[in-house]
Amino acid sequence: MGTKETIKSQYRASLEMLKHAIVECPEALWHSPEYKNPFWHIAFHVLFYTHFYLQPSEEDFVPWEKHRKSCVSLGSSEGESTTEEPYSKEEILAYHELCWEHVEERVTFLDLDAESGFHWLPFDKLELQIYNIRHIQQHTGELCERLGAMGEIEVDWVGTKPARSSAC
Repeated sequence: MGTKETIKSQYRASLEMLKHAIVECPEALWHSPEYKNPFWHIAFHVLFYTHFYLQPSEEDFVPWEKHRKSCVSLGSSEGESTTEEPYSKEEILAYHELCWEHVEERVTFLDLDAESGFHWLPFDKLELQIYNIRHIQQHTGELCERLGAMGEIEVDWVGTKPARSSAC
């Protein structure tokens, strides 16, 4: 397997685990005020940055049709959370599907030796892909931890790219 196929495989494995966490999330946890950043907000944040960093550069980014700029960040340094209307699970799963499709479209044509395309990330496109996958996994782990704290909800490890994002 070549480098780009490996990158696609790991994006898809990470996105599949995120999808399972989203699908398994009970409604009460989706909106829970117990956390600084509700489940839905973290899921949106992850998908936004996955989508964003799959673009050639900041200037090339075209936001998702339901994008809300105020939901990108995860609260302020003072601990405030967004007061935005939550995205529904269906909306987040639709955004997930868009990101899933962008992995194939974007990674295929990447010049892995080119600069990241984002002036605040001083590395090449190859490292940007690893950075982006790590971001997906970091927050997916956080969401899985919340699910586990609810009781018997577990998200299985996905090691490599599934054939197609499975229905959960």
